Amino acid sequence: MFKKVLIANRGEIALRIHRACQEMGIRTVAVHSTADTAAMHVRLADESVCIGPPAARDSYLNIPAILSAAAITGAEAVHPGYGFLSENANFAEMVEAHGLAFIGPTAAHIRMMGDKIAAKDAMRRLGVPLVPGSLGELATLDEARAVAEEVMYPVLIKAAAGGGGRGMKVARNADEIEEAWRVARTESKAAFGNDAVYLEKYLDRPRHIELQVMADGHGNVVHFGERDCSLQRRHQKLVEEAGSPVLTAADRDALGAQVTRALKELGYRNAGTLEFLWQDGQFCFIEMNTRLQVEHPVTEMVCGVDLVKEQLRVAAGEPLGYTQEDVRFYGHAIECRITAEDPDTFAPSPGRVAMYHAPGGLGVRVDSALYSGYAVPPHYDSLVAKLVVHAATRPEAIARMRRSLAEMVVDGIKTTLPLHRAIMDAPQFVSGDYTIHWLEQFVAGRQP
Repeated sequence: MFKKVLIANRGEIALRIHRACQEMGIRTVAVHSTADTAAMHVRLADESVCIGPPAARDSYLNIPAILSAAAITGAEAVHPGYGFLSENANFAEMVEAHGLAFIGPTAAHIRMMGDKIAAKDAMRRLGVPLVPGSLGELATLDEARAVAEEVMYPVLIKAAAGGGGRGMKVARNADEIEEAWRVARTESKAAFGNDAVYLEKYLDRPRHIELQVMADGHGNVVHFGERDCSLQRRHQKLVEEAGSPVLTAADRDALGAQVTRALKELGYRNAGTLEFLWQDGQFCFIEMNTRLQVEHPVTEMVCGVDLVKEQLRVAAGEPLGYTQEDVRFYGHAIECRITAEDPDTFAPSPGRVAMYHAPGGLGVRVDSALYSGYAVPPHYDSLVAKLVVHAATRPEAIARMRRSLAEMVVDGIKTTLPLHRAIMDAPQFVSGDYTIHWLEQFVAGRQP
């Protein structure tokens, strides 16, 4: 096992990785920008190195600075967390070229799955069902029109290198496809430096279901069940559940068997999440994330497994040490992503936290790097806390989340706590009868 790991990230995920390392007897190195000098992960790590000014491109995306920090501290491995460089294949290659272990998949798999067209092609060859659409990149508008007529409107034009809803536009009829084509390509080029796009059938009432997997590089692959991530605003997840209110154990087993079989054939290694749209009992693959997910705690709560520790063991060359039959699922878990944003307008709300109080009690977990007096910087993602609850049943989990949200205090900045409290009381959420489109309508109804 590693003796020292560099954490190439910040905020709550850096703290999450630090805690797993500490419990395994692994020393940690925190890298940070000048804006994060007083951050909790920096204060708790065994060592810390400043790698640049506040802008992410000059610090958390600064590969030479991160590799230099690993060299001067004697780190043996790098954990990228999520976001920033976590799905950068060049970074993974450079880490390993410098004699360090990259705590994640191979660069080849990161590169494959980072290209949505290549990912869909790979899954098609491996027998995983896809959303109807183009077989590859659309070179011309006429090609897009032809595919749209074949799968029938509405359709979705998506960036091949996309993510987070950027480079993604809906065309509901033939009159809208030219504008959707142009805007999707322009956004993709601006955001990712790549204007390649493809087309999918736009599903009108799907659920967003994802499956957590872990592979050890020795041919062993297991899944840890599904998460329902359908509560989204502008393609950004706000609330996640494990398991899904609409799936049965048989659905989970069938999807899990199909996915693990495909990843064994692919030779995948470390953590990964396959994302699907589910409608009318059918699963359609949309993409794979080759990293730890923000919402991984709900899986940990229902399975009793520490996914970060599993990542570390796999990266160190250890086999999983258990089979699919050893994985058990108990109860229901819900996660609310608390962000430093106005709950009505979603305008960013950085600033100093005057008071912070985390809820507690049986089955309550808070992943956060906040503390009273901490100044939330304006330079990074607005996520400041993940409130996670677990209970024997979904109704009990909802009741526990309501109680926990009522207890939680973050004063001095605006947060989305009021929105999450409203969601927990919404009849559609309580019944589990919602799709990926419901939250947009719910939020619009709350805005003045």
